[in-house]
Amino acid sequence: MPLNQHTVRTRRQSRRRVSTVIACLATLALVMGVVGIGAAPRAQAAVKYGHDISWPQCPTSVGGYGLPMPPTTTGFVVVGLTKGLPFTENPCLASQIAWVRSNSTPAHAYTMAAFPTAAQLTSHGASGPWKSSTRAAQLSNVGYAEAMYAAASLKRIAWRPPVVWIDVEPRSAQPWPTASLVQRLENRYVIEGIMRGLKDAGFGYGVYSNTSGWRSITGSWWLPGVPVWATAGTLDYPTEALDRCTQPSFSGGRPYLSQWWDATRDYDRTCEPYAFTSFPAPPATLSNSTADFTGDWKNDILARWTSTGTLRLYPGNGTGGLGSGVLLGSGWGAFASLETVGDFSGDGALDVLARETSTGYLWLYRGNGKGGWTLPRLRVGTGWNIFDRIVGVGDWNGDQRVDLLARRASTGELFLYPGNGRGGWGTRVRLGAGWNSMNALAGPGDLNGDGRADLLARERATGYLWLYPGNGSGGLLPRVRIGTGWGSMTALMSAGDLDGNRVPDVVARDSAGSLWLYPRTPTGWQARQLLGTGWNVVNAIF
Repeated sequence: MPLNQHTVRTRRQSRRRVSTVIACLATLALVMGVVGIGAAPRAQAAVKYGHDISWPQCPTSVGGYGLPMPPTTTGFVVVGLTKGLPFTENPCLASQIAWVRSNSTPAHAYTMAAFPTAAQLTSHGASGPWKSSTRAAQLSNVGYAEAMYAAASLKRIAWRPPVVWIDVEPRSAQPWPTASLVQRLENRYVIEGIMRGLKDAGFGYGVYSNTSGWRSITGSWWLPGVPVWATAGTLDYPTEALDRCTQPSFSGGRPYLSQWWDATRDYDRTCEPYAFTSFPAPPATLSNSTADFTGDWKNDILARWTSTGTLRLYPGNGTGGLGSGVLLGSGWGAFASLETVGDFSGDGALDVLARETSTGYLWLYRGNGKGGWTLPRLRVGTGWNIFDRIVGVGDWNGDQRVDLLARRASTGELFLYPGNGRGGWGTRVRLGAGWNSMNALAGPGDLNGDGRADLLARERATGYLWLYPGNGSGGLLPRVRIGTGWGSMTALMSAGDLDGNRVPDVVARDSAGSLWLYPRTPTGWQARQLLGTGWNVVNAIF
């Protein structure tokens, strides 16, 4: 958080370079409760102006800097829970919340995110909702622990704000590693753990950052369903704070708040039409997954019953098991292909694509992030009856949007259909021919741990299972054989990570109707586990 989390010396040096006129005008606009700089039109009357505060506003006697609190006329405040780092507490949190209450000031909270130290990884990596057998899971668990620490601070002062913002920005103390794609993916695991922790604790959440910081830390992680609090810094031009509200955000999420600062305070404004009310926790944002249909950070399986054409959801329990089937709808027998594709529409929830047998239409069924649908369905393609396989592979070309692979039945050609993140397509790309030699294709996510989406294919003649690593820019790397004897399986798919170790797994049905989980680690297979019997009653598992 600008004033509250960077070293004050550095911030003061940068602030001296800001125009005195702009700083004074910004301060006057906030203190007097008038419309912000360059925002005089009547349409802006609904905008609320406020401030964010944290440990620098504490007295020096408790480790703060004695900076001034906002004027009592402020429209809202966002209160920092930490003293600059996770697992620390704002030393005057209780007194600042007492100030909020005494002035009847609407308030949110924010908590700092940071990459764990070795000691924190040891202390918290083994406890949390993910298994601790992989580094990715340990990092996710530390993020979860950061959220639980923030929730404990709130419990101690008996305050439950509707929203806790997650502050993600470059920092000199406990810095984020940013040199490689894998490191940026690891940073996402930490942030995702914080998101899950806040949601489990019952809080809405969003992310605070800026474009350059978000890019360097997360690789421009695209999170269209997660609210954004965007900073304009020290205002390079008078309307920059408004621009943070109206221009695309650093993560693709909707801006709810924007911020700027001067030498005295941090300032904030709401982005219309948000009126500083509550908002629910966004849909879960699982890295490396296209299959969390219920939004609980646990991957799921969908299946269509042969006799009735009904579609059922089998929720994953996060540890390698499935719950009882939940009816999602009827009439699904009309489709020749069904696939979970990830968030294709750009609303934050995961979706399903279905190819209609009679027409060749490709339909988008938008998930609502709660195990159901957002109506109506949308037609996103025609002429798709030339394809006999469609595979959701996540982000195949590295643009942060989910993509689809499709095999042409007559030629065996494999095509990439890049998603545009808004329910439409970019220009398709031919990836190669000869794919008719494969009788099963699946998109597991990042199976080999290099930060890029991969493809699985079973060879018809041999029963070999091949891993085709994606190169991260829309192409394929040399294939690797990762299994034999898979020809006996009557269905093969991947729902991503079903057992909770942050590595994608494989699911297969044998001729007897038994459904098996083949768990993966970063280095290979673990012993298979029985998920259930009687699965011969379904003719599509995805």
